[in-house]
Amino acid sequence: MLEKNIEKIFKNEVEKIGGKAFKFSSPNNNGVPDRIVLYRGKCYFVELKRPKVKPRRLQKIVHEEFQKLGFKVYVIDSVEKVGDFISEISTS
Repeated sequence: MLEKNIEKIFKNEVEKIGGKAFKFSSPNNNGVPDRIVLYRGKCYFVELKRPKVKPRRLQKIVHEEFQKLGFKVYVIDSVEKVGDFISEISTS
């Protein structure tokens, strides 16, 4: 499955529960997560990948910077992980 297919499913599933999944672009800041999800007053950062593909070194560094600021970055590489993410944010 291609990343763009997972991304489309992800966006649709977030919208089904009433959230917004915005494409995240930050000029001159490479490595930022693909999506910002807003749901029930909370903000989630999500990196989408093809199955079994890991974040690049720069992405890992940026994810660590986000974590130091108190934000978790979710890495989703399958439809199953999309479901796991939706379940987690729906119950928190």
